[in-house]
Amino acid sequence: MTDAVGSIDMPDAQEQKPRKGGKRAKKGPLKRLALFYRQIIAELRKVVWPTRNQLTSYTTAVIIFVVLMIGLITLIDYGLSNAAKYVFG
Repeated sequence: MTDAVGSIDMPDAQEQKPRKGGKRAKKGPLKRLALFYRQIIAELRKVVWPTRNQLTSYTTAVIIFVVLMIGLITLIDYGLSNAAKYVFG
């Protein structure tokens, strides 16, 4: 066959043998585990860690939010329990 532009005949693709398992098949379980931990450490180095001031302000905001939600749910629970006592005696 001739190599024409846009030809769907691809003889080179038929000559290649399919790979079994890729790169993982060549490594043992301990090497894969070591690679996994190296990748974890590499990703943790990319993390932008908050400063002490940011961490303090974020923590304060979360605590205030949780306290407000506890108060709101307590009020709703108290109101519903009183309503149930009123309706059911």
